Parts: sequence; C-alpha cells; structure tokens
Amino acid sequence: MAFISILLTCFFSLPFLFRRTAVKMNNAVLWKFVNVLIVLGVSAAEQEETKRKSVQEGESVILDPGVIKNKTNDLTTWYFNDILIAEITGDQSKVCTDEQCKERFRDRLKLDHQTGSLTIINTRTTDSGRYDLQINSSSSNIKSFIVTVTDASDADTDGESVSVMEGDSVTLHTDVEINQHHRIRWYFKDIRIAQMNRNQRKICTDDQCKERFRDKLKLDRQTGSLTIMNIRTTDSGLYHLQIINRSSSSEKPFSVTVYDVPAEISEMRRSSVKEGESATFDPGVIKKTNNLMTWYFDDVRIAEITGDQSMICTDDQCDERFRDRLEVDLQTGSLTIMNTRTTDSGDYKLQIISSSSIIIKSFSVTVTDSGLSPSAVGGICAVVLFVAVAVGANGIYYMKGKY
Repeated sequence: MAFISILLTCFFSLPFLFRRTAVKMNNAVLWKFVNVLIVLGVSAAEQEETKRKSVQEGESVILDPGVIKNKTNDLTTWYFNDILIAEITGDQSKVCTDEQCKERFRDRLKLDHQTGSLTIINTRTTDSGRYDLQINSSSSNIKSFIVTVTDASDADTDGESVSVMEGDSVTLHTDVEINQHHRIRWYFKDIRIAQMNRNQRKICTDDQCKERFRDKLKLDRQTGSLTIMNIRTTDSGLYHLQIINRSSSSEKPFSVTVYDVPAEISEMRRSSVKEGESATFDPGVIKKTNNLMTWYFDDVRIAEITGDQSMICTDDQCDERFRDRLEVDLQTGSLTIMNTRTTDSGDYKLQIISSSSIIIKSFSVTVTDSGLSPSAVGGICAVVLFVAVAVGANGIYYMKGKY
C-alpha cells in the first residue's frame, strides 16, 4: 500500500513539475502533454471544486483558495488561461515576470502570502477566463476559478432582468429541453444553489445556501428551470445558469430585483369585504405587450390577458360562479370582482409569463355575510318607508286639527 501511495503521489506531482518546465521552455508540444496529465491527475472531486466569480468592469475580485499557506517550502503558482501570472515561494513573490502578463495585468494583481489568494483590481472584460492555482507541496493540488467580468454598459442587455415583489414566486427559464447528457447548474452571487445531472437533482448542499433559501427552491425535471418561492428582498442579485453538455457549455445571467410591497398593495393581497361590495386585486405592475397574464381562483382559470385582448370565464364552471361579475384592466392586469358573494371567498393567483420568467402573485379575499338576505333588506326598507309615511300623515292631521 505504501508503494502504491508513492506511485500515486508521483503521478499527481509530475504534471505540475513539467508545467514549470514547459513555461520556462515555452514549448507548445510539452505544454499540451502536461495539460493532458493534469486533467488525468485531478480527481473528479477536485474538478467539482471549480469556483465562479462574477463582477462588473472596474470592480475588484479576490480568488481565495480557502487554505492557509503555512509551509515555507510550498510553491504556489497562479495561471490565467494557462499563462503563468504569479508565484509565491516562501516569503518571496513574483508577479507578471513576462511581457505578455505585464501588458494584460499591469499593476493590477496582488498576492496574499498567508493564504495564496490573488486579487485583481480594476477588472476589465478581457480578464474573464479560467484561473488555476497550483500548490506544489508534499501532495500537489490544483484549485480553479472561472471569472466573468461584464461590461457595465452592457450588463442589462447581456442577460435577463426580472423584477418581482416580496412574497411572489418567480421561475427563471432555461429555454431548453434537457436530456441525459445535460448538466444544469444554478449560482447565486457565485454560490452554487442547485444542480441537475441526468435524473439527479441537488438543491442547497451547503449550509450557506440552506440558511438563505431554506425550502424555497425547486428545479423543473424537464427543463431545469429554477423556481424561487416566497421571495424576499435579500434574494435580489445576480443568478447564473450554466448548461453543460458533451460538446459545449453555455451561460445565461438573470438579474433579479425584489421590491418591498407597498402598503396599499399589501392591503389588497389579504382583503375583507362585505357581501355586495366590490373587491380589486392590483398586482402593482404595468403589463408588457408580450406578457401573458392569467388569473386563477382555487386553481381554476377565470381570466386571461394577451396583448390588448382579454378573455373572462371561458368554461361553464367559471361562468356559473362569476357570471358578468369580473373585470380586468388591460394596462395593469388587475382583477375586479363586482357584487361579491360569500362563495367568492378564497385564494386568487395571478400568473405572469414572459420570455425569461414566470411570476406568480397571490391574493386572498374574505367576503363576509351582511347578516340579511336581499329580500329581508327589501322588507325592512318597505316597513321603514311605511312608518315614515304614517308619521308624516299623522303630523299633518294633528296640525290641521290644532288650527
């Protein structure tokens, strides 16, 4: 066993020793050979440790391997797209020792001697790519980072922007039908929150994710789309979708903004009216022409808005319950129930479907019985009117008799 352990250590260490030689010799053939050895030598678990960082141009990004470099004989080396950019040996460091590196990162790289972390200041879009950290000690290992630097002026056009209110549910679309060769990964602020591989789905596998999204995430088995339920303002931020298949990979960013619910909208979400009064559910949005808005009552579709067209109660079940008592606003998508009845009490949901997402807004109404039927109210009114007429007549008769 000891002999096998020594062989494995040599196998994992040799690629990284050759790598330094390849860099110094600038030998392309040797370089390709070394990369093949590295891929073979790095375990699947280590490959899974690849971390992602996303920043906007001009911001700084820190690539922290999460280790303490406490051995003076450790050689710590950073590579950008397989180009040597920084090196730490003991308490000595070298940054950008060749012209190619200097031209790209001039005075923008910093090293931490204790942790080996690399900081890129004043990032540029050309800094996007793969960064590898090699720690060559008794057991060599490699840590990788994928950095994406977005142009601030194009931040909104490169991805999808979704705005929702606190308490809503939102689904972020992948726009693909996945197969067994696809791997789906979702990230929130560079933290992996969900992944799907073949028929296996994993959500929030670490404590940091569980604490933030506890029981609020769902993955669609067919498309890999991500649903965030009962969303909070703290869930605002950049979500990244990564789709990997055999031959290629693609990415799609989503910028999600969660707003506080205005007081007047909050009151409408859980309202109480008396029978016969009207109830209005206002989603607090301006409808976009390409959105499909659908209203449901206890999961039964009751109204739909597409463009400047609307349909209300297209089936007998809805028509029987709400006959001529529903109105929708084509501009805001709001729903009004006129002449409410106690049977209208319950949960109402608005589903807003766009090209990038599905948003669900929930409302609840309680219609209270006034305590009197319409016929009883009519009878009381008739009695009151009769009494008023009788009192008036007696008054007139009394006045005539007096004079």
